[in-house]
Amino acid sequence: MTTEEVETIIALATLASISDGLQDEAEQARVVEVARSLGLLAPETVIAQAMSGALTIATLAARLESPEAKRLAHDTATAVCHANGWINPSEGKFLHDLADALQLDTSANDDVIADINRAVADHPALSATPLAGVPVAADAATASTTVAAAATQLDEHILDQALLTASLELLPDRLANLGILPLQLRLVHHIGQRHGQQLDTQQVTDLVATFGLGAAAQVLEKVVRRAFGGIAGGLLGGLLGGGAGIAGGAAVTFASTYALGHAADQYYAQGRSLSSADLKALFTKFRADAVTIFPRVESRVSELARGKSLDGLLRTVTR
Repeated sequence: MTTEEVETIIALATLASISDGLQDEAEQARVVEVARSLGLLAPETVIAQAMSGALTIATLAARLESPEAKRLAHDTATAVCHANGWINPSEGKFLHDLADALQLDTSANDDVIADINRAVADHPALSATPLAGVPVAADAATASTTVAAAATQLDEHILDQALLTASLELLPDRLANLGILPLQLRLVHHIGQRHGQQLDTQQVTDLVATFGLGAAAQVLEKVVRRAFGGIAGGLLGGLLGGGAGIAGGAAVTFASTYALGHAADQYYAQGRSLSSADLKALFTKFRADAVTIFPRVESRVSELARGKSLDGLLRTVTR
């Protein structure tokens, strides 16, 4: 890829990030991550140019010639629009306009997004209340047993969701791991409900963002690796630590989801009183635990993904 192609892709990603009329800190951070991962050392300049309104979809699309660059531009914009876990109508229109300007058939991307939305909203296995709260027991002995059983149920649920999100990394669907963040958000919501918390979407999104989790970096890692093969390590640079990070995408996602679930459990169990520093320390601890667990469950991740499409995988998930 040429420097001009990289800068054009970043400018389009910036336009994508403000296509809903806003550019929150999470989306802006994702754009900077994308820029640096593609080799731009000072991405703030090109981002500022796009933010000024001087660049249009048509102008930028005309600068991209190779099919690979056009595809990566649209996939990157899709990832940025999806940085909050979903794509709203304004963002959807932007992506369709970009596809038209690039003369791309993006029906496969649309199918992926529809599969994810259906899974999060409708599939029985991902229903809104998979975990019951801890019932009040009549005596101390029964209470202890009940709490222990509830903790075991939660541990199993977090592990299941970590396995599920990790398996998304192994699917052939190019953008399958767009589903990772929505499922992580739903996991946090489930855990909050279990602790009697009444949560809105923004509160859950803010907590997940505390741990630096976001869709754009996850998706770009996979998109670039598949699109450019042997040179992907150079393109991704410091995003995930080069080749080792690329090879371990499933392990990284497993660890992140596992740590997120257990850190959220501690956070809500303590009445949301933990500071950001304490939360990050918990996340780091549980992520280290997950790294030791993953080799023992790696075969289960592979089995979950084997022979399945994104929609097929999500439809087979059970609590």
